[in-house]
Amino acid sequence: MTNTTAKVWFVGAGPGDPELLTIKGQSLIRQADAILFAGSLVSEAAMRWAKADCEIEDSKGMNLDAITGWLIEKAKQNKCVIRLQTGDPTLYGALIEMVQPLDAEGIDVGVVPGVSSAMASAAAAVESLTLPEVTQTVILTRTEGRTPMPEGESLKELARHHCTLCIFLSITLLKKVQTELMAAGWGKESPIVVVHKASWPNEEKIIHGTISNIREKCRAGKINSQAMIITSPTIGARQWPELKKSKLYDKDFSHRFRKAQKKQEIT
Repeated sequence: MTNTTAKVWFVGAGPGDPELLTIKGQSLIRQADAILFAGSLVSEAAMRWAKADCEIEDSKGMNLDAITGWLIEKAKQNKCVIRLQTGDPTLYGALIEMVQPLDAEGIDVGVVPGVSSAMASAAAAVESLTLPEVTQTVILTRTEGRTPMPEGESLKELARHHCTLCIFLSITLLKKVQTELMAAGWGKESPIVVVHKASWPNEEKIIHGTISNIREKCRAGKINSQAMIITSPTIGARQWPELKKSKLYDKDFSHRFRKAQKKQEIT
């Protein structure tokens, strides 16, 4: 069993459905003495595995100092502490901002990855983020808002690659998303999908549209938070009459586990 005493674990809660927590994440929740969860984004159902005497606190009203102070206080009480975060802790979270004060106090830290909303959204919509000879690249990004983007990472610049774009934290900036995609050469009728609360039981919404009409469709669906925007040349491939097939399963393609079928010679 993992040594959890006097340690702070940053655990990815996944996209919303508690059953998408990893087995390791669930195991740590069962062992935890104290859990600080991001209540504005993480379902309380994820605490179903916590033991009866586990101290559970919601961080939605806390600032960074309050969060790190709580984690340090509980860890110094020789407790197994969990910071339960939405999605994956390493992606669009404050992981390093929280870890640095813990490091300064000499507190041991561990990270457990979680299912990202990008993957959960593609799964909900039954879309593939990559397809042979269509695109083999996925960019995880966001639109510039209050937090500026580093040089060379504007949505317009990244969109010029015309690969799959998973756009986080940008549902309130859909007009800007539309403008920057079209400025990068995407056509108005390019397909796009927005998934609200991917995997959340009874709350998930999937909106298919085009770059030109997705904003109006999201307004009609009252989607203005917790949504993933995916635009890709692969969207809608499920309905395509023809696909370039993967070589992995091609009967004429050999790899170390399977020999290609020999073609019969015409006599």
